Amino acid sequence: MRKTCLDQVYELAKKDPRIFFVGSDLGYETLKQFKNEMPGRFFMEGVSEANLVGISAGMAMEGKIVYANTIATFLSRRCFEQIVLDMALHHANVRLIANGGGVVYAPLGPTHLAIDDLAILRAVPNMTIVAPCDADEMKRLMPLTVDHQGPMYIRIAKGGDPIVSSDRIPFKIGKALGLREGKDALIVTTGITLGLALKAAEILSKEGIEAAILHMPTVKPLDHKTLLNYVHQTSVVVAIEEHSVIGGLGSAVAEAILEANFDTVKNFKRIGIPDVFPEGYGTQDDLMKKYGITAENLCAVIKQLRDLKITV
Repeated sequence: MRKTCLDQVYELAKKDPRIFFVGSDLGYETLKQFKNEMPGRFFMEGVSEANLVGISAGMAMEGKIVYANTIATFLSRRCFEQIVLDMALHHANVRLIANGGGVVYAPLGPTHLAIDDLAILRAVPNMTIVAPCDADEMKRLMPLTVDHQGPMYIRIAKGGDPIVSSDRIPFKIGKALGLREGKDALIVTTGITLGLALKAAEILSKEGIEAAILHMPTVKPLDHKTLLNYVHQTSVVVAIEEHSVIGGLGSAVAEAILEANFDTVKNFKRIGIPDVFPEGYGTQDDLMKKYGITAENLCAVIKQLRDLKITV
């Protein structure tokens, strides 16, 4: 996914002289052609991420479209003030390419796990947040980022993730993608959790439970209209994400459902990382299994919610 994203930056830059790239000791090999062919629009500022954002914002205010790349935790945590004051406040056209969203960097421990990046940046006015599920979806996204107005956070997964997306529904920033219909439950996904949802839906279908899947590659702005149309058709809703249950996709979905004031009860659950710093080292899969971000747990939660009786 990351290679596809950076390759697209290069291809887009060849066609549009407004496009600049600013990196932070990342992307040398992938963007070697960019550097060789367009050296005046390629910068590596070193390990100084706040400066990365400041430089990018300054270029954007001069009419450039800037793609800035570094590790997700460094962008969302270390550069927060620069993102707010230099980028978002000025509606600057900077696209933050964030490597290692979620628990990709599990071997490096909790300091490198971007489990709160969506929550942090959802609170920033003018910020658009996207989390594609695979390389194909990333390829459909990137051309749309060129003329998008304002700052954008692009969450990058591990790479080599299975291709699970479909191009049968036109991709548009800010729009949800309904990938499966079903009246018994609704699964809302973003990023790589779409693959888990598709697997879970197949398992449930064999047991006579038909789950709809609504994929949200854009976490902000959230497509409330499509979401609520899907929620209206069922009583069971589960949001699953590779992120803390606080402040991410699940929180956004919960807020939308609560404020819609449905006249029927909706049994809702967020699946994600609980309010903890993830413990232990290992692989991305290890940590996702530890915290129940799996197709199997998704099936179990849906069954529990269907059996849940609530009296009002």
